[in-house]
Amino acid sequence: MTWQCATFEFDERMPIIMGILNVTPDSFSDGGTHNALEDAIAHAHRMLDEGAHIIDVGGESTRPGSDEVAIEEELARTVEVVRALADEGVCVSIDTRHAEVARAAVQAGAAIINDVSGFRDSAMVEVACGCDAGLVVMHMKGEPKTMQADPVYDDVVAEVRDYLRDRAAELEAAGIARERICIDPGPGFGKTPSQTLELVRNFHEFARLGYPVMCAVSRKSFIGWAYHIDEPIARDEASAAEALMAAELGATVVRVHNVAATAEALKNLRPLVVVALGCNIALVANDGEEREGKIAQLNHAISQLCTVPDSQIVDISSFYASEPAYYEDQDEFVNAIVLMRCGVPPKELLQYLHAIENSLGRVRTISNGPRTCDLDIVDYQMYVTAGDVLTLPHPRALERDFVVKPLAELRPHFIFADDKSLDDADVKYGAATRIE
Repeated sequence: MTWQCATFEFDERMPIIMGILNVTPDSFSDGGTHNALEDAIAHAHRMLDEGAHIIDVGGESTRPGSDEVAIEEELARTVEVVRALADEGVCVSIDTRHAEVARAAVQAGAAIINDVSGFRDSAMVEVACGCDAGLVVMHMKGEPKTMQADPVYDDVVAEVRDYLRDRAAELEAAGIARERICIDPGPGFGKTPSQTLELVRNFHEFARLGYPVMCAVSRKSFIGWAYHIDEPIARDEASAAEALMAAELGATVVRVHNVAATAEALKNLRPLVVVALGCNIALVANDGEEREGKIAQLNHAISQLCTVPDSQIVDISSFYASEPAYYEDQDEFVNAIVLMRCGVPPKELLQYLHAIENSLGRVRTISNGPRTCDLDIVDYQMYVTAGDVLTLPHPRALERDFVVKPLAELRPHFIFADDKSLDDADVKYGAATRIE
């Protein structure tokens, strides 16, 4: 996927760093630091030099309990900063919940509208429809003044995810291209520290929606709560660590105060690996249920994947029943897809997968024949290779329904290392049905 922001296009497979430029006297960690135009431009230049791809200009503090700023004041604080940076060719985002400010900023050259109120205002939707800027759609319960007054959720992850799914769908229905939309779960906006922590540990749930996902946790109070750091400006190292964790789970845009620390942390981002699992021989049936036995076998394989060094499972698809492919005279398969972050090179990872297969009694007498467990590396980001031992991406991935459907469940618009995508699928084999 790419995120389209006016004339700028960002490849989501690598983290996109958005540097925060608050031109306010009262922002929670840096209020009053960059009020003057010259100071704001100088700080933007520093962040760009340190690795920022986007500069997010904000003229109204939306910290918990903050008062709304007059439109005229917000315009006075932001528009000239936006214009000066845009004139230099910088990708500028305007952080505002007011349509008048968004419109003026876009006219001054802003390529992104970052709306903490999630485009709930019809006037803001009108501005979005009238331009080609990228949009950041955020979840916030209530308003900044009152949002932290006892926020209650039955399931914070599901409720925020569904809200963002519905808001994005409404924007698309209004005529806004999907490629322009980025979603932000809104850590700390109408969420307690524990609710926020639950949210950010489940960023993969938001990646499943198929939009770029923003991680905006920098210096926030939940980090102070979780890491026992009272002073916001002292939270930069922890903020960078949280940005890395979010990126491994599927966040693609990270909004930060300290660009240098974040860029350094993101150097440790491990490639994303897609592993396909299949089974059509259950060693032990579960109460006579053959399909349940196959599921149990795959679950055992998944548990063994957790032991691969320097690796982490970040998401697992549902199980799918599929027709046999290529060699058709055999029982139905049960399949799944696992997404991993992996620091083990592809051929070494393949050896671990073969060891798991062997531990589960894999027999390789018939090509594409019956098996107790099959583990294929479908894609290993950044690696495109062809050889006798391993070809990446898997040359048959896009013709297999039992690969395409579960992968689409996890990443609806997945792009492989060779730039092919699920949109290029030409399914011919292994018709698959999700097992409820």
